[in-house]
Amino acid sequence: MIFWRVKPLDQILENAERKSLKRQLGPVQLTLLGIGAIIGTGIFVLTAEAAQKAGPAMMVAFVIAAVVCALAALAYAELAAMVPVSGSAYTYTYAVLGEALAWTVGWALVLEYAVAAGAVAVGWSGYINGLMANAGFGLPAFLRTGPYDGGGFNLMACIISLVITALLVIGTSKSAWVNAFLVAIKIAALILFCIIAVPAANLDNFQPFTPTGWGTPMGGIGVLGAAASIFFAYVGFDAVSTASEETRNPNRNIPIGLIASLAVCTVFYMLVGYGAVGAAGAQPIYDAAGKLIEAGSPDLAAACVNSTQLVCSKEPLAHVLHSLGSPKVAYFVGAAASLALPSVILMMIYGQTRIFFVMSRDGLLPEAFSKVHPTFHTPHVITIITGIGVSLFAALFPVGILADISNSGTLFAFIMVAIGVMILRRTQPGRARPFRTPLVWVVCPLAVAGCLLLFVNLSQKALTVFFVWAAIGGVVYSLYGFGRSQLAKSNLAAAAAAKAGGSA
Repeated sequence: MIFWRVKPLDQILENAERKSLKRQLGPVQLTLLGIGAIIGTGIFVLTAEAAQKAGPAMMVAFVIAAVVCALAALAYAELAAMVPVSGSAYTYTYAVLGEALAWTVGWALVLEYAVAAGAVAVGWSGYINGLMANAGFGLPAFLRTGPYDGGGFNLMACIISLVITALLVIGTSKSAWVNAFLVAIKIAALILFCIIAVPAANLDNFQPFTPTGWGTPMGGIGVLGAAASIFFAYVGFDAVSTASEETRNPNRNIPIGLIASLAVCTVFYMLVGYGAVGAAGAQPIYDAAGKLIEAGSPDLAAACVNSTQLVCSKEPLAHVLHSLGSPKVAYFVGAAASLALPSVILMMIYGQTRIFFVMSRDGLLPEAFSKVHPTFHTPHVITIITGIGVSLFAALFPVGILADISNSGTLFAFIMVAIGVMILRRTQPGRARPFRTPLVWVVCPLAVAGCLLLFVNLSQKALTVFFVWAAIGGVVYSLYGFGRSQLAKSNLAAAAAAKAGGSA
């Protein structure tokens, strides 16, 4: 039964209501918060991935992904405002659709957070390896990329993942001014790129505009295939929606922050895409038989040996600037990515550990996962386990495959959130909603449809991993979480008490 073991919202909110946060964020602060969270590996690295899948039409893919993300964001914001507690979409689903689907969402969020952290680490390694090589300290090719990408073990991606994990274990966090500084660096790097690359664009480089077409389900190519990958470039907007408890007039300011941050980032991404395509060209690479080579595959890595094409670059924006004769700006862009992307890894590993922490507290994962370190006061056990997993993902797999796998979990979670919003509007219409999704019966169905459209256009590998991972999760839930759930135990205790009372 789909609504089996639903955790009441009042029970979830009981602890959250004991402490209230000061409402002090306005639309400008929310917009900047969203921009800082969104801009990351997607634009600095996945530009090359999108070019191999869609060619110059990757610019259209940026717009499609932004529209789907905006629809999902508006639905996400309503539940985030109603349930301002840890656990993300897992907690929301538990309150609306029940424990079984909540477990499935929480299990899928491993793909959104842990695998995404690995993708960002791989993206970071591409830029840091480029800087090291230019400085004369380049690593051997075997240690620069994983085995699926022409190397053997991505050493720098592994190292940064473990360093971030150590920081999270000891409780080191980013201060507000450091975060603002890193955001400023990222934005400055993109502005400089656009100033140099956009005027240098050659319209001939945009022909043919859609060399791979619109794509086919599970094909992972074409405009829709690129949009499914580029969706990764926008994930992070939930930083806006989860700040609803600290927002002045959230019904007005949350949608402004969401839409404005997505709009600003979309404009940036369009300009970057236009500059990259126009200045360096972005035609895909085909094999000898004229078949498109799969992005992130060993075949593409082999075809890219000694190639100067954009689709082959591990640091595409710096690559374009080098080709335009602007090495100093290229070094700045590389340095900006190297400085700013570790903060994204930190937030993703942090988010993953907190979801596992809540699932453990609910009894769905071993109790050890929610143990808190006596000195550092952090969930050190699950942080270490997560960090080791992320470091291995990053060391062995290319960024494109990791991003697609991550998107599969994210899109599934967003579908569940949009469905949950509609169910709650019917079942609990009178519940307080600090933010209400506008035109909910239009926005939420479109969000579900858009997420499904991108989901089915992910690569076959990504979808296979998703369903295999979901099946493993089903086994784990059946063998462990089903019988140890705290909600199940409380329900049994309540039933026993009622039976005893009836007998008396």
